[in-house]
Amino acid sequence: MRIGELSARSGVSPRSLRYYEERGLLASRRTSGGHREYGEDAVERVDRVQCLLGAGLNTETIRELLPCVYARERGEPAPDLLDWLCAERDRVSGAIRGLERTREALDEVIENARNSPA
Repeated sequence: MRIGELSARSGVSPRSLRYYEERGLLASRRTSGGHREYGEDAVERVDRVQCLLGAGLNTETIRELLPCVYARERGEPAPDLLDWLCAERDRVSGAIRGLERTREALDEVIENARNSPA
């Protein structure tokens, strides 16, 4: 499929898809006319990249992680990255706790603003 179709099917802009490719998160083949062509698995891969980005991982971390994820799905032994994955999970958990504290502080400010006389 071409980049426009992948964009439509994944909900991700062509610009982001080109960026993912530049960062090594997505691969395409080139047609004789120079157009990008993606395999059917590209939609799922883009979805996985989006999920990992949404979890707070950066593109370099995702690039290192994706081969392990796909090796594991194929039943192949994943490289020994358990310590690294645990550290990344701890970092994400810390970020979530920080966001929760920020939300609680905002809730308090909002509640105080609603209850104060105008």
